[in-house]
Amino acid sequence: MLFYLQKAARAGLGLLHRPLARAFGPIDNPLNHLGALIIFFCWIVLISGIWLLIFFRTSVAGAFESLEYLTYEQWYLGGIMRSLHRYASDAAIAALFVHIVKEFAFDTYRLKRWFSWVTGVPLVWLVFALGVTGYWLVWDELAQYVAITSAELLDRLPIFTDSMAGNFLTDSAMSDRFFTLMAFLHLVGLPIFLVFGIWLHVFRLSRPVINPPRRLMAGTLLCMLVLSFVFPAVSQNKANLAKATQSVDLDWFYLHVYPLVQISSPGFVWLLLVGISCLICFAPWLPPGRLAEAAVVDLANCNGCERCVDDCPFGAIQMQARTDGRKYDAEAVVDPGLCARCGICVGACPTATPFRSRGELIPGIDLPELTAAELRERIGTVAGSLSGNKRVLSFSCSGSSTAESLRKAGEAVVEVKCMGQLPPPFLDYVLSRDLADAVLLTGCSDGRCRYRFGTHWTEDRVTRKRDPRLRKRIDESRICRAWQDFPEYQGSVLRQLAALRSVLPEQSTDDEEASG
Repeated sequence: MLFYLQKAARAGLGLLHRPLARAFGPIDNPLNHLGALIIFFCWIVLISGIWLLIFFRTSVAGAFESLEYLTYEQWYLGGIMRSLHRYASDAAIAALFVHIVKEFAFDTYRLKRWFSWVTGVPLVWLVFALGVTGYWLVWDELAQYVAITSAELLDRLPIFTDSMAGNFLTDSAMSDRFFTLMAFLHLVGLPIFLVFGIWLHVFRLSRPVINPPRRLMAGTLLCMLVLSFVFPAVSQNKANLAKATQSVDLDWFYLHVYPLVQISSPGFVWLLLVGISCLICFAPWLPPGRLAEAAVVDLANCNGCERCVDDCPFGAIQMQARTDGRKYDAEAVVDPGLCARCGICVGACPTATPFRSRGELIPGIDLPELTAAELRERIGTVAGSLSGNKRVLSFSCSGSSTAESLRKAGEAVVEVKCMGQLPPPFLDYVLSRDLADAVLLTGCSDGRCRYRFGTHWTEDRVTRKRDPRLRKRIDESRICRAWQDFPEYQGSVLRQLAALRSVLPEQSTDDEEASG
């Protein structure tokens, strides 16, 4: 069941990926920067909110009028800021939803990633609480509806001794202190918890990306500015507690559960929300994932170069003083509690070279699930099945849909845990030892890597931008990189493979050379 849900989610994301890639390009595709985009939208909300606060009057009489002044009399700045505030808030919710679906679809919420997943749940509650308190401050008919319905929800909790809904029976029951409290919660109290929650959400990650590419920031900001001019955010009629609101235009990004309070009951809504939150929290263990052995350091081959530390996406490797008495100053130490078993550290290790002829192939750090020696043996076995001209050996991430498609097409495929596990010397080994005429590297596009940086580090190593670099004697054109793993892109990978073969020179056979 889980497999089919994830497959359906990947298919849905694939439908979004193609038009977004065409609009923004593969590097700036919003689907590859969802977390950073959410933070960027929060910055827009903060900056625009500060401007609105300058003119906002925290009183029953002044709240609505101050926003009307910004919307109509100061439309050229205040109105734009208000609209940006609204659209950035909605965009944050949309990006947050897609971010959750993406993490689920690519199974990056389980095992050692559970902490980021679970700490994301209270962040969702905080974002919605911020949005709801923001609607209260407008004090139009929608704010009246939100305030009364929210009070009914809060009254259902056994926390308050007095009924909150009683504060919204008449206009005289309202006080300016209410708007002062809401302004404090919306602008100070909840944002402080949100900032702390974001830090907690990402602090176990190495090099968390909190800023999207500049072109993407400019593009999304421009889109919201256009929306702000064409469809400015406006208030509905002023709130009047003397009469019940008959109909309001809901913001379905934030207020989608509010109609359920009238349809069912506040108790049912709480049961639904808490139930969904608990289900999301326990999702990483439904069913529990299989945890392989963590990466292992071999001190006899570790020279303390720190490359594994630099490349680990989860900060699972640290350096400490040498304990074996060798001449090197430091040694790598793996924290099994943080290790994701991705093997990216093996791809960074300069001693992970298949050319070693004396003794066993044991690098300074290795992955027990698929050791460097086993990888070399697997390469030899799979490459041995290649024949004819224009032989291509494909490497793919374990369990990816691309590997399955390539095998169905009759291609020779070697699977690794993550593409970042493959050290550049192994590509040198394949090509210089004539095990294949070219190599195809397939995997997730940058930004969708299950282990965050596997694709990115591999690309930089092959293009000689990052250690360990591919040796200069290897023609880079003989290594094709196809970073695509959505099912609908498998045909594109096969076309790239065909294009790679088309540029390979024809190899003469032994018989032709003998007759010549």
